[in-house]
Amino acid sequence: MIKASYKKYILNFKNPSGTSRGILRTKETWFIILEKNGKIGIGETGLFRGLSIDDVPNYEEKIKWVCNNINLGLHNLLKELCEFPSIQFGLEQAFLSLESNNSFELFPSEFTRGEQAIPINGLVWMGEKEFMKNQIKEKLKTGFSCIKMKIGAIDFESEIELLKSIRKEFSSNEIELRVDANGAFNPNEALEKLEILSELEIHSIEQPIKQGQIQEMAELCSKTPLPIALDEELIGVFSFENKRKLLETIKPQFIISKPSLIGGFSGSKDWIQLAENNNADWWITSALESNIGLNAIAQFTYTLQSKLPQGLGTGGLFTNNFESPLEVLNGTLQYTNSKKWNFKI
Repeated sequence: MIKASYKKYILNFKNPSGTSRGILRTKETWFIILEKNGKIGIGETGLFRGLSIDDVPNYEEKIKWVCNNINLGLHNLLKELCEFPSIQFGLEQAFLSLESNNSFELFPSEFTRGEQAIPINGLVWMGEKEFMKNQIKEKLKTGFSCIKMKIGAIDFESEIELLKSIRKEFSSNEIELRVDANGAFNPNEALEKLEILSELEIHSIEQPIKQGQIQEMAELCSKTPLPIALDEELIGVFSFENKRKLLETIKPQFIISKPSLIGGFSGSKDWIQLAENNNADWWITSALESNIGLNAIAQFTYTLQSKLPQGLGTGGLFTNNFESPLEVLNGTLQYTNSKKWNFKI
């Protein structure tokens, strides 16, 4: 018999982090802990307030129900949790962790042995122009060759000036620039803004308009001079058939898989398979999990062998994250086995 419990944990940001949804100072998360025959399994259910489809009043009650019914088994629990993708992800991690020889090694590989690294983008948060400029300088100084800049919080002209300042110093062969609008553009002005951005040889733009505007997004993807990546658009689409219809209708150039938001490893695999069937490429991004969830996402990502920089550089955002072997070095995420785990809550 498996014994299951859970614990809530509040992550504190080192610096308030700006998105188009507002300023983030804390991030709550939960851990599912399984015990069987002296072994322990740990999984993080990374709820993202205001973004997760399972941001509902009875969220913690659902985790409690899962722990009380853990002996239904993973397969049956996942079916019961189709509308709680972050809990699905936490459960997948916890069961893999319980079965492994090392609670934190879910997908043994050259990555977890410290032999290979994962290229990642350097994330630049929204804020005042000078603050964003300093972040860009810091990312370049620490060896990133791919920078992702969140846009939509300050005026568009200032954001364009920032991007121009990078392009004056670095060509698209030297620095890949991605932008993430988090749905900030109005559909009526989006194409014009994409044309302006395309002159700066931007790699791609994530979610230029708000999710749920399917026909508008499809039209934008058909006319865009700049590759579009769907992000929030994937949230809350549960059935394989509806996922297929969405991608066949919109025909994006990229999709972004965030396991906490779209049903964990199995949900990510569905989306990636469908993207490839529709000639779209993809990358995987963390969604402000602690190092427990980030570790699981990184190990899973490595097994898929994507050549694109991934969005996995968020482990250093919090003052009270857990010590782990994960380390960002020279624009990559590495597993440094001389560094040990310290999971105490």
